[in-house]
Amino acid sequence: MKNNFHKLALVVSVATAFASQAHAGGYQINEQSVSGQGYGHAGRSSNVNDATIVFGNPAGMSFLDRAQLSAGGTYLNVNSSISNAQASQSSPAFLQATGGQTDTLPVTGSNNGDMVPGTLIPYAFYAHPVDDNLAFGFGVYAPFGSKTDYEGGFQGRNQGNYTEVKVISAQPTVSYRFNDQWSVGAGVTYNRVEGELHRQVPVATPLGLTEADSRVDGEDEAWGYNLGIIYQPVPETTFGLTYRSKVDYNLEGDFTATSPVLDQLGIGTVTDDATLDLTTPETVNFSLTQQMSDNLKLMFGASWARWSRFEQIRVDGRERDAITLEKQDYSNAWALSTGGEYQLTPELALRAGVALDFTPTNNDTRSVRIPSDDRRIFSLGAGWSPTPDLTIDVAYSYLTERSTHIEQSKTDSFKVAGQSTPPITSNYSADYKNEAHGFGAQLTYRF
Repeated sequence: MKNNFHKLALVVSVATAFASQAHAGGYQINEQSVSGQGYGHAGRSSNVNDATIVFGNPAGMSFLDRAQLSAGGTYLNVNSSISNAQASQSSPAFLQATGGQTDTLPVTGSNNGDMVPGTLIPYAFYAHPVDDNLAFGFGVYAPFGSKTDYEGGFQGRNQGNYTEVKVISAQPTVSYRFNDQWSVGAGVTYNRVEGELHRQVPVATPLGLTEADSRVDGEDEAWGYNLGIIYQPVPETTFGLTYRSKVDYNLEGDFTATSPVLDQLGIGTVTDDATLDLTTPETVNFSLTQQMSDNLKLMFGASWARWSRFEQIRVDGRERDAITLEKQDYSNAWALSTGGEYQLTPELALRAGVALDFTPTNNDTRSVRIPSDDRRIFSLGAGWSPTPDLTIDVAYSYLTERSTHIEQSKTDSFKVAGQSTPPITSNYSADYKNEAHGFGAQLTYRF
């Protein structure tokens, strides 16, 4: 028992060290298993390979033959290009400033693209079968996250020039296997979220037009859960089903807005409290693993996410309502994947897979903060086991998104010293094309 405690302490310390530096490149993150990445995560709920099944399907832990630790990560290199960009601001206040000539002024700036920085997404899982029926596990990983960091002179800065959301989850899990065919599992998740949003808000002042550097940040903690079931009618066929609950957050933090013109007016930095309600969606994953021969197995997977919960980004303050109000109106979305694994030698397994990830965004409310569309993902991977106790997995994925168009319009009336400034409507439109390369490595050690 003492030895088992030391093993658990080891995985907790490793996982916590990884989680402290986790950043994500997309709002929902799939990178919780490099062994699964190799076949496109097609068998996420049904293919029991290693301790990453703690995330994929907690019911699968009771199919493991001994305790094991899996730790690794995927580095994402995202490339984005922006073209055909246009931006403007319009306001009745401009008529007076231009002597009645126009109420619309152009907004200049750059559109360099590549606004998603290179990101490492790490994780760690530990699974411990107690006997032939009962198993326990623990994991730390990033289930959701997003980051876009545009250049300072970005032409769409009035819509948003910096976005970061980080969610870190810690999950204790239990699994019970009733017989050779049925197993169930359940886990609770402790989740911590941090968010930060930046935007350049246009403001009409007595000294002229300016842009206030508006920033909000906040954090919260909340609980969720997941459930899993595995059915194996014959040894060659495995069905898996996993449900992950929604998690409700109420982020609390601060709002600040600064501008040299506000300083000249003696107003200085505008501050307020900031609150933001955020719900990450529940997800369901179904997968099938079929052993075709002694060396070959094929997998299929389907995932559904209730993205319709993500209706808007609304930040309220103590002294002002709707500091930020950005419509999102996401739709529920599916992802489909298929893949396979071939055991070339007793030590070496080769993998490949393809996935289709359908976007929850829509053409009317797609934003510069998450400018994504439907995705196709192609993956290759390998697992090398130099000894029965050790497996090293590597994987490469190429993600390409359908070209997409963004057209945003937002009206701001900035409130300073209890008074509202004249409303200004900012507009931005552009075409985006995104692609990404994912490089993963994982180590599994069996005790």
